[in-house]
Amino acid sequence: MGFPEIDSAVFFGSITMVTWGIWVVLGNAASESIDPRTAAAISYLVAAPLALGYILVSDASLAITARGGLLAGVAGLFTGIGLISMYIGLSGGSTTVVSTLGAMYFVVAALIGMVVLGDEVTITRFAGIVFAVIGVILVSQ
Repeated sequence: MGFPEIDSAVFFGSITMVTWGIWVVLGNAASESIDPRTAAAISYLVAAPLALGYILVSDASLAITARGGLLAGVAGLFTGIGLISMYIGLSGGSTTVVSTLGAMYFVVAALIGMVVLGDEVTITRFAGIVFAVIGVILVSQ
């Protein structure tokens, strides 16, 4: 009996879920031990070489277009703002509340996708967003 094949999106999405959950808990502990802005910077200083190293050992293309580079840079800007905001939030608030609200980024992305990018608005997607918001409210109480 062999191992069942796992969809790569589910596999890597699961790794993301677990590692980001651990990251938030460790980030909370770091923010209680040192200045949260310093903790955020250290996190990125460790993450950046890891990402660059992965590029070098994988078959990633090193070709960068002006548009792609600009979009990736702006995405990094928002990532950095979110990271710093999370660490500062963790230093003064509950891990449960900060992490749950932060995990709602997918609702923001879904809304942008529907309103700006023209993704189809369906009852199912709308219900999913409503249930996610209700879930955040329940978890953060």
